[in-house]
Amino acid sequence: MRSACDASLKQLGIETIDLYYLHRIDPEVPIEETVSAMAGLVKAGKVRFIGLSEAGPDSLRRASKIHPITALQTEYSLWARDVEDKILPACRELGIGFVAYSPLGRGLLTGGIRKIEDIAAHDIRRKQPRFRPGNFEKNLELIKPLEAIAAKRGVTPAQAALAWADLAREDVSRFRARSRKSGSSRNVAAVDLALRQERNRYLSATFKPGARAGERYDPGYFVTLERNRPPRRLRRHPSSNEEGITEPV
Repeated sequence: MRSACDASLKQLGIETIDLYYLHRIDPEVPIEETVSAMAGLVKAGKVRFIGLSEAGPDSLRRASKIHPITALQTEYSLWARDVEDKILPACRELGIGFVAYSPLGRGLLTGGIRKIEDIAAHDIRRKQPRFRPGNFEKNLELIKPLEAIAAKRGVTPAQAALAWADLAREDVSRFRARSRKSGSSRNVAAVDLALRQERNRYLSATFKPGARAGERYDPGYFVTLERNRPPRRLRRHPSSNEEGITEPV
């Protein structure tokens, strides 16, 4: 963790990282151990705030006991509402900001994917259960109500999907990577789009949890979403007292 942070600081040419994420929890390393090392980076002035990615409620609670967790990033969209049951409530309970990645459903909610061939053969989505034959066709059917509402409003399906997220969860921040500026400007316009509550409820009912065909990933891909290994007793590293770094006994 320390060496990765130092490498990032050097590559970016900065002295401090505002928000430093643990992108995935290592199931073989107790979350307390990793967050303790991240807390040392905060104490050393290399990092201001700590974030986690794809962590479950149990891991969030255990991590928060070691150091305040500022943000959790996890996939969230009309098409991936898995976090609503346990993860979002845990974030609110612990005062952790939630950052939704892939708010456009890995591209499916844009209406730009009509057949599996629209996705490059080497694209990682080809390996995800939601995009496999059988599931993919069923998921395309879910898009039709979204496209119909977008057409009535004179907007794109992507804008309607983002507007749903704004109305459904006002405390959720969204981020998405774009390779084209035109797409970014169109998506930003969704901030000013107000769907009527009944349309938003209709979309929520159409894309309700369980309606999607196929899981986000194969079973066992995220073994840390519910729990991480029990914590081991930690001791302070004798050569790193100034950073508060600990190591497992």
